[in-house]
Amino acid sequence: MLTSSVIVPANGAALAGDLIVPDGARGIVLFAHGSGSSRHSSRNRMVADGLNQAKYGTLLMDLLTADEERADAATAELRFDIGMLTIRLTAAVDWLTAEPATSALPLGLFGASTGAAAALAAAAGRPAEVRAVVSRGGRPDLAGPWLGQVRAPVLMIVGGRDAQVAEWNREASRKLAAPSDVRLVVGASHLFEEPGALEQVQKLAAEWFRQHLHTATAHA
Repeated sequence: MLTSSVIVPANGAALAGDLIVPDGARGIVLFAHGSGSSRHSSRNRMVADGLNQAKYGTLLMDLLTADEERADAATAELRFDIGMLTIRLTAAVDWLTAEPATSALPLGLFGASTGAAAALAAAAGRPAEVRAVVSRGGRPDLAGPWLGQVRAPVLMIVGGRDAQVAEWNREASRKLAAPSDVRLVVGASHLFEEPGALEQVQKLAAEWFRQHLHTATAHA
């Protein structure tokens, strides 16, 4: 297993990430979160651990620099700058497709919160590279005009008690040209803090990537 701390250059920013590639990896999943330190998120790490056990590599990275994260903690503005987040996530997609350890692996995206919008926009911009997308408690509706350009199959996972976000996800799903599904985790709130909720996210994400990451349908 390859475990490495990496720096991803992205339009002048140096973004820290944690890369894990299991022996015999079947694919690689890039995580995106719009706020905070995505690579230190306990929820993202738990999902990533499940994917690693299923033989998928993972790259957890920060889409904001340390200075930007401090500013965003006060204003909450940068996490909603979908254009900037998309540029940086797309740079990470390009980095993974060029990196020797991951270049041959089919690539999927896992987005949380506003990172889900950036994941969809990046998928729209890199249709040949991104084969599947999963959103957890995300804001895919913020992807706006990019939604109709996504070709990769999209799974949107929402807490069953997170009614407003569920409606935003259903709205985004109706605008997608790509195959999509909205799945509710019964009894879960927005952060999936309830016992067993994140395990359901793990299972759903792994099944989606297993079903779609190895097909060519995303490129049609």
